[in-house]
Amino acid sequence: MAFAALAKKFFGSANDRRVRRYQSNVEAINALEPEFEKLTDEQLRAKTEEFRQQLRNGGKLADIIIPAFATVREGSKRALGMRHFDVQLIGGMVLNEHAITEMRTGEGKTLVATLAAYLNALEEKGVHVVTVNDYLARRDSQWMGKLYNFLGLSVGVIVHGVSDAERKAAYDADITYGTNNEFGFDYLRDNMKYTRSQMVQRDHNYAIVDEVDSILIDEARTPLIISGPSQDRSELYKSIDKYIPLLTEEDYTIDEKHRAATLTDEGIEKLEEILTRDEVIKGGSLYDIDNVSIVHHLNSALKAHKIFTRDKDYIVRDDQVVIIDEFTGRMMPGRRFSEGLHQALEAKEGAKVQPENQTLASITFQNYFRLYKKLAGMTGTADTEASEFADIYKLDVVTVPTNVQIARIDENDQIYRSVEEKFDAITNEVVACRERNQPVLVGTTSIERSEMLADHLKKKGIKDVAILNARHHEQEAQIIAEAGVPGAITIATNMAGRGTDIQLGGNLEMRLSNEAEGLEGDELAAKTAQIKAEIEEKKKEALAAGGLMVIGTERHESRRIDNQLRGRSGRQGDPGRSKFFVSLQDDLMRRFFPERMEKVLTSLGLKDGESISDAMVTKAIERAQTRVEAHNFDIRKNILKYDDVMNDQRKVIFEQRLELMDSETVTETIAEMRHDVVDSLIGKSCPDRSYPEQWNIEQLGAACKTYLGIEPPLAAWIDEEGMDVEVLRERLTNMADEHAAAKAARVGPENMRQIEKSFVLQSIDGLWREHLITLDHLSKVVGWRGLAQRDPLNEYKQEAFELFAQLLANLRELVTTQMSHFELRPTPPQAPDQAQLRETHIDPVTGENEVGDDTPAGALTPEQMATTRRNDPCPCGSGKKFKHCHGAF
Repeated sequence: MAFAALAKKFFGSANDRRVRRYQSNVEAINALEPEFEKLTDEQLRAKTEEFRQQLRNGGKLADIIIPAFATVREGSKRALGMRHFDVQLIGGMVLNEHAITEMRTGEGKTLVATLAAYLNALEEKGVHVVTVNDYLARRDSQWMGKLYNFLGLSVGVIVHGVSDAERKAAYDADITYGTNNEFGFDYLRDNMKYTRSQMVQRDHNYAIVDEVDSILIDEARTPLIISGPSQDRSELYKSIDKYIPLLTEEDYTIDEKHRAATLTDEGIEKLEEILTRDEVIKGGSLYDIDNVSIVHHLNSALKAHKIFTRDKDYIVRDDQVVIIDEFTGRMMPGRRFSEGLHQALEAKEGAKVQPENQTLASITFQNYFRLYKKLAGMTGTADTEASEFADIYKLDVVTVPTNVQIARIDENDQIYRSVEEKFDAITNEVVACRERNQPVLVGTTSIERSEMLADHLKKKGIKDVAILNARHHEQEAQIIAEAGVPGAITIATNMAGRGTDIQLGGNLEMRLSNEAEGLEGDELAAKTAQIKAEIEEKKKEALAAGGLMVIGTERHESRRIDNQLRGRSGRQGDPGRSKFFVSLQDDLMRRFFPERMEKVLTSLGLKDGESISDAMVTKAIERAQTRVEAHNFDIRKNILKYDDVMNDQRKVIFEQRLELMDSETVTETIAEMRHDVVDSLIGKSCPDRSYPEQWNIEQLGAACKTYLGIEPPLAAWIDEEGMDVEVLRERLTNMADEHAAAKAARVGPENMRQIEKSFVLQSIDGLWREHLITLDHLSKVVGWRGLAQRDPLNEYKQEAFELFAQLLANLRELVTTQMSHFELRPTPPQAPDQAQLRETHIDPVTGENEVGDDTPAGALTPEQMATTRRNDPCPCGSGKKFKHCHGAF
């Protein structure tokens, strides 16, 4: 250990050596600056086509990185009025090398991305810049778009609510900005389309992920889901909800660490007695097969009441339960927990209970972003998760030095016995900052804590407090922009991914947008000069008061979130301070230091009403955070192991769909399916080494009529001399082929090609959706196999493989049956009605799915589609026969 420390001191760390490796390129780019400054705008823009021609002629990105970066720097000076620092050039090189650049808050990561985005866009294969919200996607595409357009590149933006035509145009641009959710959902939606022309995305060539730790770590615990409507059970949720308040603490246990609630034996007995009396369950036992769904509803209701807290995990607004993202503090309208949890919360709060949905398509962020041939990311806090980035995404983390030395002072945690004592101390600290005119940013973990602190400050006479949380996120950019004004007090619920710098004295861009709207020419120049002077004067005041003071009201379970909060202070070498206030009643402390910490603190002299600040205690808290981070990594890794199994199958299905869509005709594929079905039918009715008189010709004849649409004279055939299985196979195959050819002749070749492709694609989609449901159920129960000393993952892999083989067999039978019996000319296959679909990303904190809300009228489940006979009335209630309604091909 001592030798390693000595070597590091002498040679520098691996990170230091890597950063030094880029220095020669930086010097070469700097050397080009005088030459590029002499170029006209047209000559500089012409560099783009010059670089592209080099690449078309076989050149590599490494050959042009120096002049390309010099072009971007010069273009930025002219289009944006910003010159890339040397450390920003290094950050751009890291992004180009399939790695993560860790740069402190305020170091200009948005500008850094332009270097790698421009360079890789020269390949003309598309570049995706991924942000955490629509505001940042729009802002960055417009802001940095000035630079790209100046250099002759096109820019697109993908945000929620834009049409498919607009999406396609945005993806066809050289550089496309958008959110992680929109990119992922577009991939899933594209694989539900029926022609190439309907698809919007190009290949997944290169992506730069902003706030990469938030997107690829925090949100990656749960998949993106597109879901459709299923059966309405809203009344059942309401009736189950009324039983939970009857339970006492002896009837259930709470596991705060895993956010789980479980009924005890006493609780089960109590509920069985009550539910039997009320005739809610049959047989007297909750665990009878008929009562499985009731157990599911009870568990959801118990979790809703005992684990989830209003104004922390969700809020109720306009008769709707709206999720709050713990990492960003934002509301997530339209997102819903699944597994019935959201409905249970609606029943608990007396809101309208929306129907459940079922999964139609899904993918995890891990598997979506691993589609890219080249992936990169940037954030201010990635080093604590470096091992996960390397393990899951094969991404190195490179810490880039700051442009100016950090001057912020990070103090040890201040530890108190109770929450009340802690908040009194925070209030006193804020009041002291206000008295010396120092701007303060207070980070809280919930809306409830934000408003509790605001109330404390009001009692002290401080009322002009800006609160940034899920209830006020519409004004978040404005609030953050003003947080560096002298004497400003800002309370924010989690600061991850806010995307707007806190600048001491105020934000010029934001003030101009508010105060100079409509001004032009001399008026605009005068107003800009006035605002600049005011900001500079206020910045001097803020600096004199000590810079931005950051106060954390408790430790988050992730060190990165704490570091993100600290990092808001000390921007670009500004002075600043940060301090966390902690109580023994905080969630993290209760989970990891229930009694031991209190004894330790007492031994250190902590008394009621007093606090203690000790480096040893701060380190103990950070070790607890490390354990939580490791636990969360295990959860994500385990989820990924299971999703990798599904991902292999997803790739096969999606690639098969693309091949079929691109094929001129699928006649040969359908013929192969038909021949396989003939083999299967013979195998079931004609045992190996059997004689014709031993064949089950009744079963075979019925199967031929059902699957092939033919009625062969089997009774006559088996009396013929020389009849054997091979002769039978040949005759049935020929008869089935002739039947298909006759049908094709009646329909016509053009219509037949359309019909065949329609049947195959629709059949694949229907069976794939059923397969997703089956795998989802399997993943939830396979864990119990561990009790029998069997590896659940291996069991899941084996059964998932068998289920997929069965899916392919079912596909052959389904397509063959449909092609043998259809009489109507089909309409071209249509992608699912977007109004009937719900997009979901599961809440990353709880691991529960967030499912879409309203169930559209008239929609059928895949089960209904599969089990309704063609001449039966359609289950949607239209009054038409199924074959003329939802069953029309």
